[in-house]
Amino acid sequence: MDRQAKRLPFMEKTGRPAIGLKALSLEDWLDIDGEFESQLRYKAGLLSRRYDDVFVALPDTQAAQQEVLELLSDHLVTHFPKIYRSINEGIHNLRTQQTWSFARFAESPLDLAGRLVQEDLCILLPGETGYVLSAASVCFPLRWRLQEKLGQPLGQIHQRVPDYGNRLERPVDNVFDRLRQSFPGLRFNWSIVDSPDLFLEQEKLATGFNGAIAPSNAGQRLWLRVERQTLRRLPVSGGVLFTIRTYVDPLDQITADPKVAAQLFRAVQTLQPDMQVYKNLLPFREALLTYLDRCAVSTTKL
Repeated sequence: MDRQAKRLPFMEKTGRPAIGLKALSLEDWLDIDGEFESQLRYKAGLLSRRYDDVFVALPDTQAAQQEVLELLSDHLVTHFPKIYRSINEGIHNLRTQQTWSFARFAESPLDLAGRLVQEDLCILLPGETGYVLSAASVCFPLRWRLQEKLGQPLGQIHQRVPDYGNRLERPVDNVFDRLRQSFPGLRFNWSIVDSPDLFLEQEKLATGFNGAIAPSNAGQRLWLRVERQTLRRLPVSGGVLFTIRTYVDPLDQITADPKVAAQLFRAVQTLQPDMQVYKNLLPFREALLTYLDRCAVSTTKL
């Protein structure tokens, strides 16, 4: 997958939220890059210091968690044999020189699954109210708290997303119902944030003006944050595994290309007001737009 599709999703869409789900080859399901070791260390630190904030599970979900661990570990040793090696009742990471025993995580198999990859992992199981967040390992949240979402159906999880109930709830439910085992889906989400932290605790819907960010320093004080999200059917439990792979790039690196800066300018400018609030853009929106316009000056305006 090329860098533009993975790191610059705003080049393709703007405005109101949309599912934007595309077919994904199984061999491209997970993504490993140069930040592999550092992000796994970051995850390990969070799991050590703030376990209850980054790992949650409803009772009686061990079977579904085990299904995910087996699916994930089989994929890793098959598609990344230079990094992962299957051992007796466990898995070995050749890059980090860690050996993990499945038995050690018998009560919480998803915990181990989350330690193996850069992706965050969420299991949604079918219930009377739709697909429910039943277990999750999320070390890189974007302004949401995992414990508050546990046990909630999709509609309630996304209740703060503008227009979700009117425009997206039914299509998303249909996608989950029709998702097939061998045909995972892929979509992207992007935001501009004022912190490079992967574990981002700031509240959504911030509207207060941030005077520290100006057109002269926006390139150094802001970051493009992109989520590569996948959906994959779990054949045994009937649930869906939702993965989130997070990328954070300094804005001045992104805008070094005037055409990219121009497209990001259009993407921010055309966002509906409620989506600008949801993405926390209001505190620095004008400084950001002025900065992007200056970076795009060599590009012919459309």
